[in-house]
Amino acid sequence: MTTIAIVFHSGYGHTKKVAEHVETGAASTGAKVELIAIDAEGNLPDSAWETIKAADGIIFGSPTYMGGPSWQFKKFADASSKPWYSGEWKGKVAAGFSNSASLNGDKFSTIQYFITLAMQHKLLWTGTGMMPASAKANTRDDLNRLGGFSGLLTASPGDGSIEEMIPGDLKTAEAFGKNVAEVVKSVKG
Repeated sequence: MTTIAIVFHSGYGHTKKVAEHVETGAASTGAKVELIAIDAEGNLPDSAWETIKAADGIIFGSPTYMGGPSWQFKKFADASSKPWYSGEWKGKVAAGFSNSASLNGDKFSTIQYFITLAMQHKLLWTGTGMMPASAKANTRDDLNRLGGFSGLLTASPGDGSIEEMIPGDLKTAEAFGKNVAEVVKSVKG
């Protein structure tokens, strides 16, 4: 069975909701998916490191704060030096997603951070696998309205509740999760 670990930090709950929709999409392929939340202090449960080690794919998620991932996510990334040193994650498929309040918000800087982390671990990076919704007729409820190719990008208005998240972004998160799981399955063979 294909296994995927979604390792994420969520400051206000919006990124967690995205992670849950990524999980739904990945699980729709029959993959076993585990959400691993980085806590407010930047820590993982001890058992999470073994879950990540055993997974076939790893999906990173963080809000974009001030042009990059949250400090809590960075603490996790720094702590991953132990599995890096022993090559525990080498050859797994990796992907990533980020949410912020504005349409751009420099979310791509966060995705680039994830890609660099993946390359250091010798992970195999995959993107969204989606065309952008870039025609005049497209709306905010269409798939990939923010045009992410390297990773999933979502936006939550700064004054919006978790329940008010853009339905198109959540549908895009599910399509992204499904795509990542399909890539993991094809690499795993």
